[in-house]
Amino acid sequence: MVEENGIPASSQDSERGALERVLLANLVEQRRTRRWGILFKSLWFIFLFALLIMVASKEDGEFTTGDHTSLIELQGEIGSDSGVLADDIISALDSAFEDKKTKAVVLRCNSPGGSPVQAGQIYDEIRRLRGEHPKTPVYAVVDDVCASGGYYIIAAADKIFVDKASLVGSIGVLMDGFGFTGVMDKLGVERRLLTAGKNKGFLDPFSPVDAGQEAHAKAMLEEIHQQFIQVVRQGRGKRLKETDDMFSGLIWSGAASIDMGLSDGMGSLDYVAREVVKAEDIVDYTPQENLADRLARRLGTAVGSAVRPWMESGAHLR
Repeated sequence: MVEENGIPASSQDSERGALERVLLANLVEQRRTRRWGILFKSLWFIFLFALLIMVASKEDGEFTTGDHTSLIELQGEIGSDSGVLADDIISALDSAFEDKKTKAVVLRCNSPGGSPVQAGQIYDEIRRLRGEHPKTPVYAVVDDVCASGGYYIIAAADKIFVDKASLVGSIGVLMDGFGFTGVMDKLGVERRLLTAGKNKGFLDPFSPVDAGQEAHAKAMLEEIHQQFIQVVRQGRGKRLKETDDMFSGLIWSGAASIDMGLSDGMGSLDYVAREVVKAEDIVDYTPQENLADRLARRLGTAVGSAVRPWMESGAHLR
């Protein structure tokens, strides 16, 4: 028997065979693991694809086969990225009215108000669509609160329903801010503001109040307030029982708002769909953030987090 380095040939063959078997077994296991990995990834992709199709179908109202009540939520501050955006709501309104199975559109409001511009854009679109689709009524349902810009929007509805404890009204306009001149004097801080145009530093919080600028701001707020009042009168018509303080910015309970003509009666979303519209099936047309939007937002957040330290180190972008 031939020996190599003092090891018998039979032992060498045995070790080589064992090593080959281990390597072969490892290769087989790797192939098996790879196949299972491909299978699970394929199944996960199929699941996500099916889920996206279901969500898209649901958003298009394809899950209903008959007449239904179309719902659009007005949740949060108007004009806020996390609240009510005019472009999104207008798109939802267009889709709801175009659906031939829509018996009525219901706006469910839970908003403290916000941008008068975006509220006005939504109000105008509701009235335009009501004119184009006279057989499709628009109702509003107030949850906890529908104030200021929120009420501005729902004033366009045919009827407004509230809970007795809902908060309704705040028909007014405000512009708020802070003044730091006293604090700056105590700290010995000097404000250096250079402008081209004497009113370019309009209501600058670090400068004393300018009487002319203050008067201009109040006149501008009064103008917008009158626009708001006109919208309410236009929307509510003869139902409105005007009082001296109706347009003062005060807010009222749902029960009191009915007596004042700011709303029409008690009722929840389900009540309106069942008893008023006579279509219990509710299709939600409220814009929803889809998967692509969420991924884009998260990617943007990640990029922003990565870039921020570099920007704060001295490389400022304007």
